[in-house]
Amino acid sequence: MKPEIIPIPSGINTLYLIRDQSVVLFDAGWIKDAERFSDQLKKHGILPGEIRLIILSHGDFDHVGGARELKELTGAKIVIHEADRRNLEEGIFHWPRGATSWGRFSRAALKPLIMKKAKFPGVKSDIVLDDQDFSLEAYGISGKIVHTPGHTSGSVSLVLDSGDALVGCMAHNRLPFVWKPGLPIYANDPELLKKSWNRVTGMGVQTIYPAHGKPFPVTRITKYLN
Repeated sequence: MKPEIIPIPSGINTLYLIRDQSVVLFDAGWIKDAERFSDQLKKHGILPGEIRLIILSHGDFDHVGGARELKELTGAKIVIHEADRRNLEEGIFHWPRGATSWGRFSRAALKPLIMKKAKFPGVKSDIVLDDQDFSLEAYGISGKIVHTPGHTSGSVSLVLDSGDALVGCMAHNRLPFVWKPGLPIYANDPELLKKSWNRVTGMGVQTIYPAHGKPFPVTRITKYLN
């Protein structure tokens, strides 16, 4: 049976609940709004305590800022890659370098303002990933976490056996980032990011779920990799 992927809006981000034999959450967002998140869970018939893992795609402020609040709400274990762990645990603000002209301009213009509002409490991680794939079979999810560096050193993706891939900021698909699906406008190592994409596309994925924007077919991204 194909797992259900449930998008949960969180400001400019989208979090995802994956419901298979159990439930996990992909990313924690930035806006601290546990009450609204609880309402979304009720809408889909999910109790907070049913969520077993909070998988963080990477350590940027808008993906880990809500982790402490959601951990307290759900009791779930927090999963993050070792390379981005300090950002989460010490509440460190991180925003990758601009990878396009718009990325460089928007980052320079907005960073001073956003830094003032982006403070978040650190929280200890429970499962720290290395560069090896991490199977989620033991947690009731048919898929695995794959290290996909490039946007940040510790970026990871969740690749499901169904052919769906949740990729965090490996791609953008909404304004003010991009007009259409494409590579992210921010990335510390764009060439490494492309190598990560080649690995993901080689795993037979069909549908991409970005952290910013709606899902799209993988064919919309492969043209950028040649």
